[in-house]
Amino acid sequence: FLTTFLLVFTWRNAHSFGDINLKLIVPRSQPTLMKTQSPENSCLYVPQYSFLCLSNDDDYEAEFDEEENVDASKVQSCNVLGTLLKPCCANVRGTGIGTGFYRNGYCSTGENDTGRHTVCVEVTDDFLNFSASVGNDLSTPVPEYSFPGLKNGDKWCLCAARWSQAYHAGVAPKLFLQSTHEKTLTYAPIEILRMFAIDQKASDEVLRTLNDKRATLNKLL
Repeated sequence: FLTTFLLVFTWRNAHSFGDINLKLIVPRSQPTLMKTQSPENSCLYVPQYSFLCLSNDDDYEAEFDEEENVDASKVQSCNVLGTLLKPCCANVRGTGIGTGFYRNGYCSTGENDTGRHTVCVEVTDDFLNFSASVGNDLSTPVPEYSFPGLKNGDKWCLCAARWSQAYHAGVAPKLFLQSTHEKTLTYAPIEILRMFAIDQKASDEVLRTLNDKRATLNKLL
């Protein structure tokens, strides 16, 4: 049983280790590592983690896209570390509005989410000004889409392509790895995402634990 568990574990988390062949973001120079900060608890940030994530969000994508109210408990999504996706923000500035494509507080995604709102970020004024300058005003509320309008310090599930664009422009906002969906890796490699991680210390501990489990598996094989 243990061997089977570890084999499944290793297969599921393989993308978290070694060379990641996702080259949509190529640094022009080595970015400066961000100072680790302790995330605030106002938006239900959860530092705890699991060590096995078997994603089934693809199984529910079509069903969720047809529903107005998505039950987050029915779907299990994985983050860029290969562990369970943590909530990003379930109540932006006390508006009662959750972030994410499904407005459930998670950066989960689905078939109709063509923009891939998968990156849990903490927005800045510099980023918001940049976004407006390229035609995407994120500061103005849009009630019909349950969009509260963002202000400096808000946590929001940003489109992965927009984060990549902001990265190249030098204004990418910091992010939470444990709350960023694994499909973000289609747009940016984990090495770059890690450099902007607010939860870098906690995420590194997750990866150390995963590496220890991999070492245990290697001893058994």
